[in-house]
Amino acid sequence: MPADENGKKYKVTIKNCLKCFPDFSAELNSSDPLVRETIKYAEKLEGNVRSTGVHACGVIIGRDDITDWVPVSTAADKDGNKMLVTQYEGSVIESTGLIKMDFLGLKTLSIIKDAIENIKQTHGFELDIDHIDIDDPKTYKLYCEGRTTGTFQFESAGMQKYLIELQPSTFEDLIAMNALYRPGPMDYIPDFIKRKHNPSLITYDIPIMEKYLKDTYGITVYQEQVMLLSRLLANFTRGESDALRKAMGKKKKDIVDQMKPKFIEQGKANGHDPDILEKIWSDWEKFASYAFNKSHATCYSWVAYQTGYMKAHYPAEFMAAIMTRRKNDIKEITKLMDECKSMGIATLGPDINESFANFGANKKGEIRFGLAAIKGVPTAAVEAVIKERTDNGPFTSIFDLLERIDDLKSFNRKALECFAIAGALDCFSNVSREAYFHENDKGQRFSDVLIRYAQNYRQAKFDAEESLFPDSDEIKIAKPEIPTPEKWSDLFRLNQEKELVGIYLSAHPLDQFYLELTYGCNTRLADMEMKASDLNQEVTFGGLITSYEEKEARSGNKYGKIVIEDYTGKYDLMLFGNNYIEYNKFGIKGLAIMVKGVFRKGRFNDRISFNIASITPLDEVKGKLLSNLTIQVPEDRFADLSPLKETMTESTENRCNLNFRIFTNDRKHYVDMRSQYKIPINKQVLKKLESMEMEFSIN
Repeated sequence: MPADENGKKYKVTIKNCLKCFPDFSAELNSSDPLVRETIKYAEKLEGNVRSTGVHACGVIIGRDDITDWVPVSTAADKDGNKMLVTQYEGSVIESTGLIKMDFLGLKTLSIIKDAIENIKQTHGFELDIDHIDIDDPKTYKLYCEGRTTGTFQFESAGMQKYLIELQPSTFEDLIAMNALYRPGPMDYIPDFIKRKHNPSLITYDIPIMEKYLKDTYGITVYQEQVMLLSRLLANFTRGESDALRKAMGKKKKDIVDQMKPKFIEQGKANGHDPDILEKIWSDWEKFASYAFNKSHATCYSWVAYQTGYMKAHYPAEFMAAIMTRRKNDIKEITKLMDECKSMGIATLGPDINESFANFGANKKGEIRFGLAAIKGVPTAAVEAVIKERTDNGPFTSIFDLLERIDDLKSFNRKALECFAIAGALDCFSNVSREAYFHENDKGQRFSDVLIRYAQNYRQAKFDAEESLFPDSDEIKIAKPEIPTPEKWSDLFRLNQEKELVGIYLSAHPLDQFYLELTYGCNTRLADMEMKASDLNQEVTFGGLITSYEEKEARSGNKYGKIVIEDYTGKYDLMLFGNNYIEYNKFGIKGLAIMVKGVFRKGRFNDRISFNIASITPLDEVKGKLLSNLTIQVPEDRFADLSPLKETMTESTENRCNLNFRIFTNDRKHYVDMRSQYKIPINKQVLKKLESMEMEFSIN
């Protein structure tokens, strides 16, 4: 836009465009009535409020009734509840004499509360999270190693990378990283890290600036630093420094430009070089538009530190709390289970003697799924189990459980069967999951027989309590005989687990194909969308078919959709045209397959689709894909491989060639060797290598 007589650019509005551009204003007399009417009504509508909105966390505070200061109206929150809101927008509300405060609701605070409760249940004391050691070495070690998954504000992959490089050692480091890790300030992070590790790189434009920039290694990170430095260098008042911060933060260039001459003149009067003052001001203009409020970053970093402290000292209890809060997101639960595995924490299924309503930790530091996560089990049944167990100790048998639970209305046959399928009753080793569903000669399930036993026991107990002359304190009711039916197939058992809990717990149907999926495929299903950009590159993936459906297109041609799942995610494999004719036979739920193909653009459009080259059942390729195991080992660690000898004699399955690449410690030279022996290639061998921290490859 052109500028006015004072050199100030016109704002881009319909009115100014009509004034400044003759070609545009000529359209007011256009022969096309639609053009004339559009410009006419656009000019009238411009600047009017299009719609109203409610700030997510803004609260207006005043000394009197708000209605004495501004007009109000009603609005509905996300739950449909009515609330009072101002008719003025947030940017001008403070000029009316009111103040706006933002009160954020953080799920993390609930996670911390749940973790404290878990610690109390497991260790018997209540952690005072507000008075933990702010210089705790174990917590900083966690940050330095980038093990921040699940912690507040610091869990992204990019943040983890920078934490490893930074090696934070003080709380100030965490505050600064919290403020810097956003678009814009991120450009300063590498310099910030270099200055921490090499103090000789720290410089100050004017020496006295060290007073406020020392903690951030000479880099302006916070809005408060701009305020303090403007007072220090140019004698700004508190009000002027806050106005400067606000103007820079909200990019109000006209106000910033008005304040610049005062900063230069007063700074010059204080004996500072005007050229350096110009540089400082331009740096502020560039940075302060996205500089962070330190008080805000400090509060966030303190909450983040609390989560880091709990993860470092009470990992099982903390991870259980996060899983409770994310229990409805199976992808998140799977991700957190992987994190627990990397931390050496076992994640176990529900257990009637160890589980609480939600995720919790047992005395061994293992995480247990909550009983409330089991579909089909009433809340009252879960509460009855936990209360009885807390009051009178663990249940010793299935009969002990049924004898001690009084609420048989909620703890009914369905609840008993759901507990059994989910594995919550596996602690009673003499009763298999299959036993609860075994039918006797009368067609009655054993679960029915057990509930009837519980009812009879309850009645006998009541009669004994009501009797005037009880013969004995012991209630004698014949216990039904426990059946021993045939075992379910692994797939059937696992599918039932997943149906009730939402995830495979005791194992995964694909475990038997772990090697083929991990080393015989080049793509995980979670990465398929990303792979779509690698056109014409061979993609190999595998997984379990969880559903298949056939549909009819508008043209009348049939097509199919195979939903396939691996350890990382799901993918919809579409079968069109010849692919449908050739591969629809594989649309069998529960079948494990390996798929090869490429992503290509369509012949007549730019639409990218996956072209199938082959589909093979994983049963047919099991043990045939991988023929070479190569271990890469430095010369001084070759002797450490001796424990592999034990592994080599334990199995004869899937034997493959064993190769070594032995290199010098500086990795400049190496020699390749092949063993005369073959080695069984299985999960056990690979876990052994991983535990020995050996590099290896399989092909």
